[in-house]
Parts: sequence; structure tokens; C-alpha cells
Amino acid sequence: MGDSVDNLLYNTTRKYNYHTKASIEYLNIECSFDIETTSTYTKDGKKFSFMYLWGFGMGEHGEYLSYGRTWEEFKDLLDYISNELNIHINRRLVIYVHNLGYEFQFFRNLFEWETVFSVDDRKPIKALTKSGFEFRDSYILSGYNLESLADNLVKHKNKKLVGNLDYSLIRHYKTDITDEELEYMENDVTIILNYINEQIEQYGNITKIPLTNTGRVREYVKHKCYYNEGKSKYKSSKSKRNNYRLIMESLTLKSDEYLKLKRTFMGGFTHSNPIHTDKVLEGVHSIDFTSSYPSVMIAEQFPMGRGFTPTKEEILKNGYDYYLDNFCCIINISVQNLKNVFIYDSYLSVSKCKIEGEKLINNGRVFSAEYLNTYLTDIDYTIFKRCYSWDRIQIHDLICYPKGYLPKPIIESILELYQDKTTLKGVELKEVEYLLSKGMLNSIYGMTVTDIVKDEITYDDEWGVETASIEDEIENYNQKKSRFLFYPWGVWVTAYARRNLWLGILSFKEDYIYSDTDSIKFFNYEKHIEFINGYNKMVINKQLKTLEYYNLNPNLLNPKTVKGASKPLGVWDFEGYYTRFKTLGAKRYLVEEDEKLYLTVAGLSKMNGVNYMIKQCNNEFSKVFDMFTDELTIPKENTGKNTHTYIDEPITETIVDYKGLGETVTSLSGVHLEPTSFSLSLSDYFVKFYTMLQNGYTIKGDK
Repeated sequence: MGDSVDNLLYNTTRKYNYHTKASIEYLNIECSFDIETTSTYTKDGKKFSFMYLWGFGMGEHGEYLSYGRTWEEFKDLLDYISNELNIHINRRLVIYVHNLGYEFQFFRNLFEWETVFSVDDRKPIKALTKSGFEFRDSYILSGYNLESLADNLVKHKNKKLVGNLDYSLIRHYKTDITDEELEYMENDVTIILNYINEQIEQYGNITKIPLTNTGRVREYVKHKCYYNEGKSKYKSSKSKRNNYRLIMESLTLKSDEYLKLKRTFMGGFTHSNPIHTDKVLEGVHSIDFTSSYPSVMIAEQFPMGRGFTPTKEEILKNGYDYYLDNFCCIINISVQNLKNVFIYDSYLSVSKCKIEGEKLINNGRVFSAEYLNTYLTDIDYTIFKRCYSWDRIQIHDLICYPKGYLPKPIIESILELYQDKTTLKGVELKEVEYLLSKGMLNSIYGMTVTDIVKDEITYDDEWGVETASIEDEIENYNQKKSRFLFYPWGVWVTAYARRNLWLGILSFKEDYIYSDTDSIKFFNYEKHIEFINGYNKMVINKQLKTLEYYNLNPNLLNPKTVKGASKPLGVWDFEGYYTRFKTLGAKRYLVEEDEKLYLTVAGLSKMNGVNYMIKQCNNEFSKVFDMFTDELTIPKENTGKNTHTYIDEPITETIVDYKGLGETVTSLSGVHLEPTSFSLSLSDYFVKFYTMLQNGYTIKGDK
């Protein structure tokens, strides 16, 4: 434990606040904060949660580490730091908290808040006190839980400690803390300190660290669009900025157009072949795309002009196919007597359709419908036509966008990030750059689908919502001078990725088993080599055309690893071979690979779930597969899963700890955590659906 903060080596960085017109000084000191809590019940049965231990650290190596038992002690510590380092509203100290929303719920009534910035209800990512302490969320910045965060540290190699703290034991601020428990706390605090130290090293100073993971790539790509290479971030190229602004001024939206785009947008396709669902399968192969979303952003053409609706006369003259073939289009269609002709899976999501009359649903996907209305992109429409038949179809609405490649700076950004991710992996002393490029490449699609119209989450002692005006937000979007993205791009990115995935599904037919966004599980790999190789050749040629158009080096598409292996972008890559495989639907599957079992179930810890089943089955893998059914229930003590209950009223209660020591405890607010069981239940309708389909016929129904 350090006993003074004034001997820390630090410098300061100034950042101009355009809202207050003040120059804000930030201390470049790594700081982290963490708490341990107890969840229990009051005598009258109310849920009650309170903090009993906190840890605070400063400096790269934790030169100053402190802990305490009460909020009063923590406030005293901040007062001490404030006096020693002269902290105030214009001279700030940033304190990182891993999952700030949790800690904030406990200490939100302890401070006066200048601003609280939140991306969602009860999920602040930055909270500034009136005294100049700025809490930020290291979880939303990194995208990793604490264990994974420790594993991805580069300079520092401390690991997350596990098994040293039994959360089921009731503790309060007078409960004796063991050396092991204190070590657990200190280690968690140090992991965050180490991570922030590496972030400061990457970005130069703490003010340049973005608030979110997506914020990293936004700044990177934006700089590419508006600034010359080698120039300071604040010295843009006038010609480059003007040229890019001309592009953005031609890419504007109308309010009704935005709403139609929202209805059209769909995410990644994840589903199982109902004929192979709930069966133990042997000899299953898996392939996935190398960077699916970045690849389509390079290979394909996107809306590169304002949307327009052809007149009835123009449609009558040219026909719908002319517009669907030559423009990026969204269409609104009505279909009568829709039927699945590709029985191995269903394309349309029920959530995106208006359905009337009889219908048959394949685990959230439309198998058949008496009447259906939906919005589709031109790309989705090509897959739709191959999956379904119908008696009658009508196109009610058509919006067309001129096609073109994404702007050159965006293409360059993707290529550079992919190059770095590939060539720097495993290179000594380049670990930081590798992880940064990997994270940004994975996030580059996310920035394209950031919603334009978002309600503002407010905090003024209590949480609130200010409903956004669509018209105002769209107008601000169109006029924003720093904008470098166009919302329709994101809509087409996922459409192209779904199309590419479905080219595989349609080709594999009865061998197709399961898909998830950018991967497919299937039988008989050798049988489908010709398709895989043909697809890979096609996508490489598409990307080469883009690079030729922009006069970019084609070698950028095929970087080499440190061992000299080529890693072409966007191709199908062999992922694995499973001795046994079983799926119960989307995000629910169990595999045996290299004599180990791996479980993927949405909402359940992979390790906790599979370890429980293995133990129950005495390490007999065949019995584990038999146990993996829709009747599987994992007890609460084995799931690692908690239910969260927010407590907003102050509670004072006498608490007896696990050692029998009673003490009066007051908590102004908190979060009650309680272990919960997990049941892998499937709807009776879905079970009946795939059972009947496996027997050669389907059912009618209205579920």
C-alpha cells in the first residue's frame, strides 16, 4: 500500500470544452476503483444490497493502493486526493470502473453530479462530480470482462484471480477481511490500472482515450476522411476536408426514408436446419469468413447518392427489375400464400414482417404465411426469391439509391487495420498495436449502424428519458459538418453478409446444419470444396476491382502472418472439425472437438454449463449429448448467472454476517444480485414443427 499520492509521477493535458468554453486540465494518472457487495434480505423480506469493501488504485504499478469499508472513508480519500493534487471542475482526475453502471447505482447519491452521460437506462459510461472526479467505464471501453481483460494485457501479465471470494457469504463493513479476499480486490484494481496504462501509451494521454470501443474506430476512420497522413489531428487538409464534405452533402436522408430503412435493417443470420435440430450428429465441419463485414465493405457497392422514388410512368416503362438490378433499393412487398421451397431453413424474420391469417413459424423465421408484408433490400430480395414461392406478390414502395464503392478513405482504413491485425499478430513488441487493430477492425461495421435518432438518457437524481424528435435529429444529421458516414451503408453491409452466408446454405442443401452470422456447420466438406473455392475466387476478384478503381495496392488484400502464411480477406476459411455436434436452435449447440466439449448457449456461461453437465454425466460425453435437450435445467448454484434488482430507496437494517457478527448497515441505493437457475426450454410449437418436418411433413397453425 502506498501512503501518499503526491510522489506519483504524472503530467497534465489540457482539453478545450466547446460547451463551457473552458480549458479543462486532466491528470495523466492511471486510477481505478472497485467494490465488493453483499446481497441479502431485510427482516420484512425486502431485497437489500450494500457495499462492504472498496479498493482504489493510482499509478501504473499501483504505486498507491488503498482500501476501505464505508462510503464515508471513500469520500474522505477523494477529499485527500483533491487537496494533494488540486482537483476541481477544471482540473480533473479520471477514475476507471469496470462496469460503471453497477458501482454508480451504489454511490450515485453520495456525490453532486455535474454531468452523467449514459448510452442506455442505468448504464452511464461517464459521470463527472462537481468536485472534478470523472468516473469512466473500462468495460465498455475494452469490450472484455475482467478475466479476458487481464488475458489481453500486453506489458503486464497479472491474471484475474478466481475462486478466492465466496459471494454467497454475508459480509458487512465490520466483517474481518482475509488476506486472500484483500488480494482478490487488489488484483482486480491492478488489472484496470494496467489496462489504462496501456491505453495511455497507445493514445499519448488520457484525454485521447475514447469512451467506447466503437469510438476508437470512429476517430481513426474520421481522421482518414478529413486529414492528411502525417499531419497533426488538428491540422486538416482543406482540400481533403472539402472533397469529403461534398460527398456527405450528397448523402442526406428524409425522415420517412429513415423509418423505412429502420424497418428494412436486419442483423446477422443465425439459425439451425430444422431437419438436423435436436440430433446428435457425427463428422461435422465448420467454415467461417475471414472478417465478413470488413470484406463486404470493400467488395460491394453501396448507396452513394440521395434516395429517389421512380414515378409510376417510369416503373411502367423500365420495370422493377431495371431498378433492382442497377440501384441499391428498398422495397415494400405484400405476398399471398407464401411457402418455403428451400426446406432446410427459412430466411424471413417474423419480427420484420406483418403477417395475417394462417402461418407456420420456424423458430422465429417464416416458413409459410397466408398473407405477409415486409421491407427488403434488393440483396435480401434475391435470397427471398430462392427460398419461397407464392401465389401473388405486389411491390408497394420503392426507394432507389445510386450505387458506388464506399469512399476511398474508408476502404483504406479497413485495409490498413486488416493488414496490421494479420502481420502484427505474434510479433514481439507489437502486441499493443496488434490488439488495437484487431479491436478496431471488429468494430468498424458497428459505427455504420449507429442509430441516428436516439432518445437521450438523463440523470438528475433520478433516471429519465427525453424523447428525440425524428425530424430534428435527421435535420441535424444532414447538416452535421463532421459527419463521415451514411446510415444506409450499414443496412447494406448486413444484407450483403447475409447473402454471402446464404450462398453457402443454398449450395450445401441437406448437408447444411447450422449458421451464425459468418460461419456454417455442415456435412461432407470434400463434396463442397468446388463451391468454397469458387466463392473465394469470386470475392477476391470483387475486392480487386475496388482496389483497381481506387488505384490501391492489391497485395493489401492478402497480408502474411509472422510465419509467412497468407491470409486473404473475405474468403471461406476452415474453422474446425467436430466429432459430435448437436444444436437445439439459434445460439444453442454442443460440440465435441479434440476430445473436449464446448457449449454455446445464449445467456449461459460456456464453462459453467458444460462443466455441470460433464459432472452430472460422470465424464461420459455421449451422456452429456443426451442430457443436452430442451428439458435441461441447471441449478442456480452452477450457472454463474444472476438476476439484477435495482434498489432506489435508502434502507437501514441490522445485518448478521456469516461469522455471527451483527451490525447496523445503511445503503442509500444498490443492486441486488441473486443466483438464478437456467432452463433450456424450447417452445412446444417449435419442437412440434421440427419433429413433423423430420418426419416428412409439416403442420398448420397460428403460433
